[in-house]
Amino acid sequence: MHEGYWLGLIVAAGLLGWIGWRYWHARQTLRHRAQVEDALKYLLEREIESHPPSVEALAGALHLPRGKALRLVAEMEARGLLHTHGTTLALTPEGRRWALHVLRAHRLWERYLADEARLPLAVIHRAAHRREHAATPEDLDHLEAHLGHPRLDPHGDPIPRRGGLPPKPQGTPLTAWPLQTPGVVTHLEDEPPRALEQILRAGVRLGQPIVLEAVTGEELRFSDGQRSYRLPPAVAANVYVAPDHTAAQPPPEAIPLSQLPDGQTAKVVDIAPWLQGFTRRRLMDLGLTPGAEVVPVLRPFFGDPRAYRVRGTTIALRDDQAAAVWVRPDSPQPQP
Repeated sequence: MHEGYWLGLIVAAGLLGWIGWRYWHARQTLRHRAQVEDALKYLLEREIESHPPSVEALAGALHLPRGKALRLVAEMEARGLLHTHGTTLALTPEGRRWALHVLRAHRLWERYLADEARLPLAVIHRAAHRREHAATPEDLDHLEAHLGHPRLDPHGDPIPRRGGLPPKPQGTPLTAWPLQTPGVVTHLEDEPPRALEQILRAGVRLGQPIVLEAVTGEELRFSDGQRSYRLPPAVAANVYVAPDHTAAQPPPEAIPLSQLPDGQTAKVVDIAPWLQGFTRRRLMDLGLTPGAEVVPVLRPFFGDPRAYRVRGTTIALRDDQAAAVWVRPDSPQPQP
């Protein structure tokens, strides 16, 4: 009886030790996978910006000692995920495919956390980073559909479609923007976090119209027509600006649905990228997806909302909602 008791304790201790080791090993494996994916995402972002990184730049981005960064690069090169060109690093096709998945996951989660969870913009980057490593491509397809197929994340970065390389974000750093020239904020860089926090505390937001009024060695002063803003140059460099007409330009030969004449049929081309979240998803749920035929059928006495026929159903849209739907009018039918 005494020997059996001690034998049971030894077996239980061994079992607990084995479970603990398996848990530790799984945690280490997940942590290492996340590190590889962080490296892939960083390399892809630099590739999109046409800034091939070095090992030193990768080490700084991942907060790794140079020796650990070198070992990580060697492992990823052996796995066929990247290759070196002199002092710079470049993704292989397989590395780019994996990196696109991670980047897509990160930006879709940021969109979800901003629109659905209503988290502050200053914290969504870190929260999305914790979620981006576990999603499958099918998970992201469902999340993208739930969000209404958004084109931009909350910082203004393009969200990649499945298997597609996103375009380079539009805009010029505010530090390089010409004085007294109207523009609109198209991107807020989320690294480093302290700079983003300072930008948000100042009240700068995506889509905001601005005019740069003065530049000194200590600050940039700009206005949105209602109030003035001041940021140090190092922080202002993380605010990107583009001309007003590039912020939400309809595709060629397309017009806002709100401008479509009564009785004129048209095909939906897209929904404006500045419309995100629940409203975008609602428009798509109503049938306003690319390729759908739509025609204005009734305008009330006061003009708003207006009725449209789409996919066999009559829907009502306010002018501000219809203005976000880009359509390409059909050619008029010849009269008999």
